[in-house]
Amino acid sequence: MTTSNHSKVFKQLERKPAKLKKFIKHNAPKKRNFGKSTKKCRYCGSARGFIGRYGIHLCRRCFRLNATKIGFKKYN
Repeated sequence: MTTSNHSKVFKQLERKPAKLKKFIKHNAPKKRNFGKSTKKCRYCGSARGFIGRYGIHLCRRCFRLNATKIGFKKYN
């Protein structure tokens, strides 16, 4: 069973509501206060290549696409 797909477990525990409730309680993702998973891109939601400096909050790919709209200029 993969971590992202719990459909197999839900199907098995369908007829046992108390066990299903307990499974959901103990296997739900917890709230994060710091770390890589808390910082995500505004546009695509990616946590990789994140630029948060100066309040940009974009990943590097979205920054490249939208840099001219934001007001950045490319110098050769």
